[in-house]
Amino acid sequence: MPSYFYVYPSYLKKAAPRAEGRRIPLPSAVTGNLEPPRLLAACKALGYEAELEERHYPREAWRNEGRLKVTKREGVTKQEFLRALARELQRTSGAPSPER
Repeated sequence: MPSYFYVYPSYLKKAAPRAEGRRIPLPSAVTGNLEPPRLLAACKALGYEAELEERHYPREAWRNEGRLKVTKREGVTKQEFLRALARELQRTSGAPSPER
């Protein structure tokens, strides 16, 4: 089992329905700039090791948004990480944080 997972910006976009790749609940999703460098900064603020990769999200192969390769932590699921990342992105953008 790999010791990392990938994060595409579409996983966190409020504008993207689940069918287009959003992986977190709509109230937790993020609006605004989801450029990979901003995602990388949020990962680092959470204390994760991450690196940018120039890859296409398979569902949106025409877009070159890139992705993050994030080193896993024991006991933290990808879903938990994505929700924490969304909270961090909302906190740094000044947007109100979801209740959950």
